[in-house]
Amino acid sequence: MSGKLLVIGFGPGSFDHITHRAKEALQESDMIIGYKTYVELIEGLLTDQEIISTGMTEEVTRAQEAVKQAEQGKKVAVISSGDAGVYGMAGLVYEVLVEKGWDRKTGVEVEVIPGVSAINSCGSILGAPIMHDACTISLSDHLTPWSLIEKRIDAAAQADFVIALYNPKSGRRTRQIAEAQRILLSYRSPDTPVGLVKSAYREREQVVITNLKEMLDHDIGMLTTVIIGNSSTFLYDDLMITPRGYQRKYTLGQTEQPLKPHQRLKKENEPWALEQEEEFPKATEAAAPIKKEEKITSRAIAEQALLSLGHTQAKNETKTTYVKQEVESIFELGVSPGIASKRFTPRQLMVMAEVVGEKGRIDYTRDHQINLQVYTSNPDEITGRLRAEGLILLPLGDVLTIKACDFCDCEKKESIPYAEELHERLGGMELPKELKIGFNGCGMACYGAVHEDIGLVFRKGKFDLFLGGKTVGRTAHPGQPVAEGIESEEIVPLIERIVEEYKEKGHPNERLFKFFKRVKNIQGYTYQDMTPKIELEPAPCGD
Repeated sequence: MSGKLLVIGFGPGSFDHITHRAKEALQESDMIIGYKTYVELIEGLLTDQEIISTGMTEEVTRAQEAVKQAEQGKKVAVISSGDAGVYGMAGLVYEVLVEKGWDRKTGVEVEVIPGVSAINSCGSILGAPIMHDACTISLSDHLTPWSLIEKRIDAAAQADFVIALYNPKSGRRTRQIAEAQRILLSYRSPDTPVGLVKSAYREREQVVITNLKEMLDHDIGMLTTVIIGNSSTFLYDDLMITPRGYQRKYTLGQTEQPLKPHQRLKKENEPWALEQEEEFPKATEAAAPIKKEEKITSRAIAEQALLSLGHTQAKNETKTTYVKQEVESIFELGVSPGIASKRFTPRQLMVMAEVVGEKGRIDYTRDHQINLQVYTSNPDEITGRLRAEGLILLPLGDVLTIKACDFCDCEKKESIPYAEELHERLGGMELPKELKIGFNGCGMACYGAVHEDIGLVFRKGKFDLFLGGKTVGRTAHPGQPVAEGIESEEIVPLIERIVEEYKEKGHPNERLFKFFKRVKNIQGYTYQDMTPKIELEPAPCGD
């Protein structure tokens, strides 16, 4: 009767981080085979299992013994720290089985049980260093030639991977970590953040935050995992943090605007995509120009930068050029010719095209504005040029926007000052969710103000107020008419109070119509359900 091989990764070593299935597998096994230190770590989970423990470097022997015992009908647990499939026992067990002509259907059953690998457990202790493309490299040359390990370190360093070094050093193997540092320093800044984690989540856990230049000044051994950041990794309050990408988006009034989940899936927001074009800094007057038809290399860019700073380099002098993925700054904003005006001049359109350039974007919207996406490190220059053309600049995101009509080409201009005052006081205010105030200058309401989150209709010198319009979806509906004939001098303070209440009490990502439905009353106006009374199949998004 054939037995079973349970190849178990038990994580960093603490019982709290061993998976439920791993604990079950240990307890249901007849025999435990593993490195003696690992067996000691899980002794508290064992009962009466037979134990075979061996020393370091005896992995092949352990795999052969495990297969032998399983073929005799025993249920054998082969243990690894971390994940058994990451520098663990899973591969060796399969290799032994393959050598013996194992058949998956008729032979010994194999179950590989995953665990938390060191790159994950140590990364969680250090902060968030593994947020971008990363690789693991074992410095142990027990089973892999050092010449091949060197090539892998070199390739990973050039490609700007976050790198986790496993098995960095032992009592007899001391030069490999020094060689790894030497290779990395040929591509990375000496100040690159480095985290050293020894015995993660165990009683003798040790954590050191250092840098690439000084990493060897600290104790490193076989139980240490070395995590080396990429060119964008930074330190904050003793934490290593690697940004998700090489782009930063921001809008008016913000230094940085994080990408929303759905935006991360767009090609332009994945700078590592094949379609992504590379942007290079412009040559200054002091630098020798690079011809457009020539292929621009990273070395050429570095030399260009040195020349622009007025430095010269001797022909025979060797200068290290560090790998550096420049962070692209993407400035996003909306532009409008005015609160009442809907007409852009040809000059305004030309300036918008100039500031956006070939790589940026100009998007038409339904909000009486055009949205711009500009690659720049100098937003003040951009805003200065646009404002000089008489354009109104608007922040994007979860902010308040005034959507006014054109007041019949400004012929019905009596209410325009109120629309402009609302824009001055509330325009661009950050809120739980984007909010539009529709503003119509006459009772025709031809611009659809009643369908916005807040709708204002100026009629006979006074205002009608609508709250909680649902602007999209198959159950879209106009706002609830809550008041008629509001005096003109009262409308701006009233809208300010409504918006402030929503800002203070609204949940994140909660539209105004949902907020109104939840709280039932806003500034004395009682909620009424305006949803169409028809049967509709629920939308896939659940809305």
